[in-house]
Amino acid sequence: MKNRTSTDLPLWNSARGEIPCSGPYGIMGIVNLTPDSFYAESRAKDPATALQRCLAMLEDQADVLDLGAESSRPGATPVSAATEIERLVPLIDSIREAVPSAVISVDTYHAATAAAVLEHGADIINDISACSFDPELLDVLAEYRPGYVLMHCQGTPQTMQRNPVYRDVCCEVAAFFENTMNRLVARGLPEENILLDPGIGFGKTMEHNLALMRGTASWEHLGRPSLMACSMKSVFGDLLGLPTEERGAATLVATALTHAAGYRWHRVHNPLQARQSLCLTAALLRG
Repeated sequence: MKNRTSTDLPLWNSARGEIPCSGPYGIMGIVNLTPDSFYAESRAKDPATALQRCLAMLEDQADVLDLGAESSRPGATPVSAATEIERLVPLIDSIREAVPSAVISVDTYHAATAAAVLEHGADIINDISACSFDPELLDVLAEYRPGYVLMHCQGTPQTMQRNPVYRDVCCEVAAFFENTMNRLVARGLPEENILLDPGIGFGKTMEHNLALMRGTASWEHLGRPSLMACSMKSVFGDLLGLPTEERGAATLVATALTHAAGYRWHRVHNPLQARQSLCLTAALLRG
């Protein structure tokens, strides 16, 4: 495992080369092809709406489109790989036709889905399970060598919020990252293709989430950039009593503060507002 300082982190790669990052930060825009995602405004009800949302996010300078075809909210009903593929592949084909240079991420833990979307031009697999729900995903990653979001989750979406317990959440997440990275690299996925996501809201209490949002110091020695995916999540409801649709301002504040705390990439529902927040943060940090 290579060691690098936080000021010498490499860019995030995929099989097509470096994934574009907007200077000191990168933005992933969320598009959900599901009827039950926790944030209603992120749902696309039909393929045409989904394509228009993707094009709008690219116009708002999202670096990556992150497409999801199964909700991973607590208690969500699992979706088959066949259903995911049916939802995802036509949209990916449409995006590729409209904007060939677009960088596409797909949120899935199914090996069959990952193989299908990578064949159709996806660049990144965003996996909540670290290959634990479908071990054959490891083979797909080794074959296609995509960009990969390695996320920490305690349990499954059906069980993860049933009294999650840690002795030291930051240290345990760091150990998980190191062990899983070693396994992925040993199977053939390049280390430079891995982005680390501590999994805000995935098997964590409010206190666990806040501890992880305070910074990346516990795993900086691994030499990989980190992703913050807190947009509109329950941590803001738990802390501030906000319903989902009123968490936008809190998300922007958290996006700015977590960038200052070491998170380079940000997965958000509103790329334009996130970019404004991050641009201001970066300018102030330079001063």
